[in-house]
Amino acid sequence: MNATSGNDEFEAAVSHVWQEHLQAAFPTGLRGAERAGIDLVLLGADIAGCVSTWLSNGGSLDDRRSSVLHRRITDLERILPVLAVTDDVPYWQRLYRLGCRVSESVDASVRIRGTDGAAGPA
Repeated sequence: MNATSGNDEFEAAVSHVWQEHLQAAFPTGLRGAERAGIDLVLLGADIAGCVSTWLSNGGSLDDRRSSVLHRRITDLERILPVLAVTDDVPYWQRLYRLGCRVSESVDASVRIRGTDGAAGPA
């Protein structure tokens, strides 16, 4: 398998989970709710926006969205332990997995490019 097909498979896997997520309604009763001081609607929207952009851009994010994604993954790590069963924990776990997968891809891309934006050593 070459690197391109590996990236295509990775994007397809993320896309599959993303489609599952799009089919899920935002958890009932959580509009306007906060957990650990974090607005859940904004948290979900920020991560969803980053995932959607990553998919639309062929597996890349700009620096601003990458920063937002990292911050929001950290927020999810704070709220996951305090969620109640009625908060639809699987919804948030899926969003966390999506965010982490996209973040790992972005981080790997940065390592490959290097800090100057050029391709790293072959």
